[in-house]
Amino acid sequence: MELIKINSKKCVHCYACVKSCPTKAITMQIASDELDINHERCIGCGNCYVSCGIKAVEYLKTYKNAAELLKTEKESIAIVDPSIASEFPDILDYRNFVGMIRILGFNYINEISFGADIVSLKYKEKIDNFKGKYLVTTNCPPVVEYIEKFQPHIIDSLIPVVSPIIATAKILRQIHGENAIIIAITPCLAQKKEVKKYENLVNEVISFEELRILFNENNIYENSVEFSEFDQPIGKKGSLYPLSTGILDASDINYTPLINRIVTREGQENFTKNIDDFANINEIKHHLNIFYCKGCNMGPCSSHNKSYLLNHSLVVNYTTKRLGLLDNNEWEKNIELYKETDLSRSFSANDQRIPKPAENKITEVLKLIGKEKYTETGCKTCGYDNCHDFATDVAKGLVKPEMCVNFTLRNRQEFINKITAANTKLAETQRALEESEQKIRKEHEDAKESITLIKAILAKIPSGVVIVDDKLKIIQSNQKFIDLIGQDAKEINDIIPGLIGADVKTLLPHSVYNIFSYISSKNKEVDNKDIEFNDKLISITAFPIKRDRIFGAVFRDMYQPEVRKDELIERINDVIEKNLGMVQQIGFLLGEGASETERMLNSIISSFEKSNDNK
Repeated sequence: MELIKINSKKCVHCYACVKSCPTKAITMQIASDELDINHERCIGCGNCYVSCGIKAVEYLKTYKNAAELLKTEKESIAIVDPSIASEFPDILDYRNFVGMIRILGFNYINEISFGADIVSLKYKEKIDNFKGKYLVTTNCPPVVEYIEKFQPHIIDSLIPVVSPIIATAKILRQIHGENAIIIAITPCLAQKKEVKKYENLVNEVISFEELRILFNENNIYENSVEFSEFDQPIGKKGSLYPLSTGILDASDINYTPLINRIVTREGQENFTKNIDDFANINEIKHHLNIFYCKGCNMGPCSSHNKSYLLNHSLVVNYTTKRLGLLDNNEWEKNIELYKETDLSRSFSANDQRIPKPAENKITEVLKLIGKEKYTETGCKTCGYDNCHDFATDVAKGLVKPEMCVNFTLRNRQEFINKITAANTKLAETQRALEESEQKIRKEHEDAKESITLIKAILAKIPSGVVIVDDKLKIIQSNQKFIDLIGQDAKEINDIIPGLIGADVKTLLPHSVYNIFSYISSKNKEVDNKDIEFNDKLISITAFPIKRDRIFGAVFRDMYQPEVRKDELIERINDVIEKNLGMVQQIGFLLGEGASETERMLNSIISSFEKSNDNK
């Protein structure tokens, strides 16, 4: 049964519920801060609900179902916990709140005190017939749940007697039959779960908080009802049941230490430790009368559970007044009539213990949280008595290291340092990006100026000029080139100015494509290559601009007069330069020959002159 749920929209991940849960039924998911509830481990103590200041923890409310049951034609019975005296401290006469409950539609109002009287008599029998086995009282459902789940080896120490709420319901079934509607009103959350173990006994359980909701919805107030008395059978000292020793007082069980060796413990602070000590320490040798809350009048589903002393006083005053009005003969008669009611019960183990992790795993956790030296002590802000117990549950996967304040603060500082370093690096990166952006913007502006300049220059060049990429797609061209190509190019230019992106292969003959392919593969310039195209003689000079990436070409129509004249002059100049070169070379060669002849002749003359002198 799912008693508890967590409203994720309200939850602020403070871990108060995790810390307060005695069985660690609430755990945090490994990959997130979301909370999970293991309902098998839950004992219904309600401590998570009480500890959650923002009320993100919610319990199962069934008052609407109870209201629907009251609309049926069946007889309806309210069985009310005597703690109601502390729930309505502003109501001076208990007969007022009995009247208010009756107005909701109940035919009968009974107090659980009579069931407590019968249960107490059963306890007295067990204790008076003590045969060496020490017992644990079973009034409090969380006590039974805890032993069944976490100390199952002492189940046979539980007194096999039902709780007062179940005892009262069983007696009323005898009186009113199986078809009657029984609704219990209680400050105890766990009793919502307890009654489900007894089929067709209690139809619904609502809390005191839910009772107040029903009063408000039906506009029922103290001054709007008449006095009304509880219906028979009426309890006696069982009205003290909300106090932790009340179940013993109901049948005058002597619980002084030297007589019956009964020790009473109450409250969540040492709840599990008290039961664990009873289970594991042989020297205890006392009966254990134990309650999770500090008496039922401090139950989690009560609107007034803040002052223990006030609630204790209200219950005592209420019981004193009830005893003053009690018909003792009627009570004794009812006791005789119902004391033989079968109130026995059995228990079954539901072991939820998790094996203790290896000590080295616990040591690893202690190192992780920086608590190697504090295994037996600690700040206890995590909800554990010492760091070793906390590390053990971390190793079991029941809690996360983040519940350790010191660990969280240390990680937070490391995180802050990392964030600071990251922010510094981010600021540097941002500055670099801004500088890069300014540089790119400047380059972009320069490029725009260059493009504008190139376009202006291309427009002034009397020849056709085209620049292409490695795919022979046009990057830029001038109007002279477009006019030279012909009508197709002009039509394309109307749509795409400059023919940007057009494929050279579709506009020019294959021979031009070959020229570009040649300069692309050889990375060499081609000068004054003549081709015939559209009845024109075109002279092409093609050249690489960026190796393997960008190429350019100049197209001149040789039939244009100014081009023909310029070309003719240029080519004549080329011929003259070449002829002059040849003449110069011939002259050089002739000059070299004349010099040699002169030397030879001078040598002959010199020789001849010497011969004549000798003669």
